[in-house]
Amino acid sequence: RISFVVRFGVTNLTRPEILVESTHKHIHPDYDEIRAGVQTADLALLGLDHYIPYSANVQPSRLMSRAQKAINYAGVRMIVSGFGRTDDLWNGGAASEILLWTWQRGVSNEDCLSWYPTSQVIKDETICSGSYDHPSQASCQGDSGGPLTIEDADGKRTQVGIVSFGSTAGCNSPFPSGFVRPGWYHDWFTEVTGIDFDWDSDAIVPPASGEDSGDSEDSESSESDSSEEADSVNLILVETDSAKLFFLWKDACYESVLWMVSLLSIHLILELRIFMAQLHSLVSVETVT
Repeated sequence: RISFVVRFGVTNLTRPEILVESTHKHIHPDYDEIRAGVQTADLALLGLDHYIPYSANVQPSRLMSRAQKAINYAGVRMIVSGFGRTDDLWNGGAASEILLWTWQRGVSNEDCLSWYPTSQVIKDETICSGSYDHPSQASCQGDSGGPLTIEDADGKRTQVGIVSFGSTAGCNSPFPSGFVRPGWYHDWFTEVTGIDFDWDSDAIVPPASGEDSGDSEDSESSESDSSEEADSVNLILVETDSAKLFFLWKDACYESVLWMVSLLSIHLILELRIFMAQLHSLVSVETVT
């Protein structure tokens, strides 16, 4: 059977805070494990037996609400982060040991379809984004399953996407990237976990006038793929014997908040509750004996 190892509190792959193991996965029923290629229901849930405490580097991520699932984020500034390649493989790009991030700009599904006119996955459940102010700002190989976040109306960050696909033209191409909108899957999250992940996004209050939300237009943006070292976007690393991806997990004791996790190709041990995974990498993981 497949065994997953999670390393928590990782901004540098060599220095995890906590290690936990899981063997439980729940694949979304609309995802075809046999059919190759990108699909819309590109996610799964992983279950763990124990809870993980918060720390400076292990913090919750607020997930897109059900009410936010159909918002058009065209033109909205976003952040994508991960440990993926800093450039395309054919340019010598290698995976990063440091958690990196870069700015993105939201792209409407209509504009996204103009870049991928034959695509069958750019649907309501998909959100697209492109570079913010430099063509090399992009997710790349190894960032799959990672978080796409926005600064919400209350000044706090909300995860609105999970990295799913990019263009075969490369990470530095002008093509936008595609992400799963988690807001469309709340019914399934609850069906599997018995937990209501939704929250009242209509009730959020804007920050007080002059309050620094940490996302000003004067902030310096990245000029390479996920090239800024993250000092506040803290992800959690998961390891198996193949494939790299990111997960989210829900701790029932902490009022419907989610965590972010990634998957690398190694072997260790860990402990936690519920994960949402980028499934097209998950199903390719080899069985661990």
